[in-house]
Amino acid sequence: MGTLEQGAVYDTLVDLLVQGGNRQEILLFRLGSEPQGRLDELLEKNRIGAITPEEASELETFEHFEHVVRLLKARVLQSQQP
Repeated sequence: MGTLEQGAVYDTLVDLLVQGGNRQEILLFRLGSEPQGRLDELLEKNRIGAITPEEASELETFEHFEHVVRLLKARVLQSQQP
């Protein structure tokens, strides 16, 4: 599986938000199969110490993305509380 462009990781989430995704859709949001496969590959390479600097940068992009998704989901859950 090849390298994903850094912005491509965010595309599906941005599309969901632009299309007015409701709270449930946001809470159920997951990476697509291609980005998830790439993330799994990078995590394995990192685990065994075989990751290149470019791949490490790509993995860092995934980590930042995951942080944004967690913040977004937390805000959705907070907004549902009385």
